Amino acid sequence: MRNLYKRGDTKTFDQLVGPEDMATFDSGNVHAVLSTFVLGRNAEWVCRLFVIDLKEDDEEGIGTFLEVEHKSPAFVGEMVNYTSIFEEQKGNTIICQFKALVNDRLIAKGRTGQKILKKEKINQLFKGIRGEG
Repeated sequence: MRNLYKRGDTKTFDQLVGPEDMATFDSGNVHAVLSTFVLGRNAEWVCRLFVIDLKEDDEEGIGTFLEVEHKSPAFVGEMVNYTSIFEEQKGNTIICQFKALVNDRLIAKGRTGQKILKKEKINQLFKGIRGEG
């Protein structure tokens, strides 16, 4: 695992909110706005951009926690800018803050955690949980 970043470093990406991003469940559409679960997925992604740079070829990131405070709606057709802020690296653990904005309006904020482990270790952990060895 590499050590490339310092507290306060950032990564960003933009998402155009589409109909597939709305709050929709098996019972139907709840609201025609960006869902909290899509916000969570995108928060993990923007923070994973750090992990991609830090992991070696034989390593992979695995999520450890996700905190999302959904503050305001983002409507279909709006562009959401996600920014991750590198908080800390302790051993193989990466902690990031994130925020999601439409222009200057805060849509969401929160934190994520990921560990970087050897791919083989992850595979062994999964096999053990499945009872495969």
